Amino acid sequence: MSPILLPDSLEQPPVRVGVIGLGNMGRNHVRVLSELPQVELVAVADPSDGALEVMRRSRRARTYLDYLDMFDREDLEAVVVAVPTSAHEEVVQAALSRNLHFLVEKPLAPTVEAARRIVDAADGRGLVGTVGHIERYNPALAALRRGVVAGEIGRVFQLRAVRTGPLPDRIRDVGVIVDLATHELDVIRYLVGKPIDRLFAETARRMHSDHEDLSVTLMRFADGTIALLDVNWLTPVKVRELTVIGEGGMYRLDYVAQDLYFYENSYVGYWAEFGGRNGVSEGNMVKYRIDRAEPLRVELEAFVRAIRGEEGVVVPLADGLAAVTLAEAVRESARLQRAVRDIDVATAATILD
Repeated sequence: MSPILLPDSLEQPPVRVGVIGLGNMGRNHVRVLSELPQVELVAVADPSDGALEVMRRSRRARTYLDYLDMFDREDLEAVVVAVPTSAHEEVVQAALSRNLHFLVEKPLAPTVEAARRIVDAADGRGLVGTVGHIERYNPALAALRRGVVAGEIGRVFQLRAVRTGPLPDRIRDVGVIVDLATHELDVIRYLVGKPIDRLFAETARRMHSDHEDLSVTLMRFADGTIALLDVNWLTPVKVRELTVIGEGGMYRLDYVAQDLYFYENSYVGYWAEFGGRNGVSEGNMVKYRIDRAEPLRVELEAFVRAIRGEEGVVVPLADGLAAVTLAEAVRESARLQRAVRDIDVATAATILD
């Protein structure tokens, strides 16, 4: 049977999008949005004329020094907010006042109070609002989560996350907890899906004058799962790794390479031949076949599908609020030099299937 061709009049027009902020992530959003056939990149805004001049030469979109001027002059449906974290609330509130769908880069806001105001303002508006916790869209993490849900490693005992590297030039307004740790705080909560019983953290400022550049956090969940998070801006090489240890084996994930390994415990039980000890043995190692994809592209495609009312699950603002809440708990624990309990976050993160 020949395919049925729909007339052009029945095809959905591209979603008209603007980008606010042309730093590192903003430029990447511009690049990917320009490549998506279901998107029309209409305009960009940034207070730096130098950043706008690059856009003018590329002729990808119209340019504005003031995003409010862009709102007034352009017929937009959605915006990507990639400004410094300290300005997230102001820009998102302005977008909401114009009834625009929005994707705001993570973290949602620099404080719990600001993040909650964003969530409350967006609630019930009928708009798609999402926060860019980009690792949720990493194909290797998606494969790891499927294995955990399928019971491939049985009961999960421990997670170890390492996210380290040199200080990026783009960061000036927040420390390593808000900028880097929020990635892994979101991922750990996404994978464990249980309430947090307590959290203890140590932070330090070693080489940078304004904010903390090192943080180590230990978390215990209500089901007994323990998570260890190591983040810093002190390591000369970029490391983005996650290890998940369970009864049946261990996952090792490299976010950047999108490599996922599973190390199987070939035997779990009672070892009479070694003096009657319980233990595990070294078993098979499997490297998963991952259909690699740029997480940012996957994220933006999901955002556009959600705007169109199609199947496209995005990270809700409530999960962004939860990540900021955990980041604040990390800072509070370090300040008080004791464990923090009764952290007010939802039990489980929204699952992206």
